[in-house]
Amino acid sequence: MRPRPPADAPPRELVPLERAEALRLLAGAPFGRIVFTVRALPAIRPVNHLLVDDTIVIRTHDGAALTAVTAGSEETGVVVAYEADAIDPVTRLGWSVVVTGFARPVTDPALLARYRALLSPWVNASMDHTVAIQPDLVAGYRLIAGKAAAS
Repeated sequence: MRPRPPADAPPRELVPLERAEALRLLAGAPFGRIVFTVRALPAIRPVNHLLVDDTIVIRTHDGAALTAVTAGSEETGVVVAYEADAIDPVTRLGWSVVVTGFARPVTDPALLARYRALLSPWVNASMDHTVAIQPDLVAGYRLIAGKAAAS
């Protein structure tokens, strides 16, 4: 059973993060969730990632929906969102970062080799495809302890 926060815990405040701080936190997160569209409906997948030169890199396999969605979109890309967070359920403190941008398959052999050397997938599958996300919009927030209401 998970520990529960005290019922009288004061509310938390959301403090916006600067882009650089949000990307730094994202870079340190072990995994995140990618959101994309499949047949006009939202799809969400947990994935591990790497942040290289302000680009989010993930690896996928042949049968992955994201592989199919991004195939052939090297020029235009497909709109995605990427989210990672670290929020303690007991203290209710932490952070969340959401990036919106264009995902494109990586086809450059040098980049593919670099990313494959740096990023080991968590899934036991042949992860032969790599997708790069250019973060156009970055929204990050830190949850901090709020002030108790005056009585």
